Amino acid sequence: MPRIALLQMNSGIDPRANFAAIEAAMGEAARAGAQVLFTPEMSLLLDRDRRRGAETMASAAYGSMEARLRDLARANGIDLALGSRPVPLASGKSANRAEYYRADGEPPATYDKIHMFDVELATGETWRESNAYEPGKQPAALADTPLGTLGLTICYDMRFPALFEALGQARCDAIAVPAAFTVPTGRAHWHVLLRARAIEASAFVIAAAQVGEHEDGRATYGHSLVVDPWGEVLLDMGGEEPGLCLCDIDLSRIAEVRAQVPSLANRRNIPNL
Repeated sequence: MPRIALLQMNSGIDPRANFAAIEAAMGEAARAGAQVLFTPEMSLLLDRDRRRGAETMASAAYGSMEARLRDLARANGIDLALGSRPVPLASGKSANRAEYYRADGEPPATYDKIHMFDVELATGETWRESNAYEPGKQPAALADTPLGTLGLTICYDMRFPALFEALGQARCDAIAVPAAFTVPTGRAHWHVLLRARAIEASAFVIAAAQVGEHEDGRATYGHSLVVDPWGEVLLDMGGEEPGLCLCDIDLSRIAEVRAQVPSLANRRNIPNL
C-alpha cells in the first residue's frame, strides 16, 4: 500500500523560500516512508504582479530550479509531484506547468494547464489567466508511478468533466489536482467538485492546495484533500495553516469500485444536441 505526502503551502514571491519549504517537506516525507510528495499549484512562485513575476522568472536562481528539484528527488529517494510553476515561453507568455520528478533524477514529465481561469467573481475579484498564460493542448497520464497510472491536472481543470473522463478512460488510478483556489469558490465548490471527479473517473483524487493570506495580497482556500474512488474524503488538511500530512492509498479500492459501479465500461457516446 503506497504512502503519499501532501504539502499544503503558503507560497510567496521568493522562489528560494518556497523551494526551502519543499526541501524540508521532502526530507520529512521520506523519513515517514512516503513514496511521492504532492505540492500545490504555483508552488515555487505565487505572484499576481506579472511584471515582478516576469523579472523573477528571468533570474538565474529561478532558471536553476528544475535541476535543483531533480537533485532533491534523487537525494531523498522519493518522487515529487510539483503541482505547478510558471515557465516562460518564447511567445512572451508563460505555461502553468505541472512537473513530475522521479527519484531516479531524470528530467520531469510535464503537463501544461489546459483551462484558463478567466472570471469576474461576485466579490469583485477579477482573474484573467489567459492574459499571461498559454493553455496547454494535451492531457497527461503517467505510467509506472508508485500509485500506478497518474493523471495530471491543475486547479480550474476540475470544472471540466470531459478531461477527467478522458483520464478515467485512460484507466488512471489516481489524478493530481494541485490548486490555488479562491476562498469564495472554495467554500462553494471545492469539496463537491473533487468528490464528483473522483467518482466519475473511479480513481483517487489528490489535491494539494495553497492556503491563507499570501505575499501578493491574494487569499486561498486550503483544504488539501485525498478522495477515494467512491467519493470518500480520506484526508482534509483544513483551511487554516500550511503543513504536511501523510495518507496511505489502498489501490485495491479502485477495482472494487469499478466492479460495483462500472460507469467507465458502460459509457456510451452521446451526440451533440
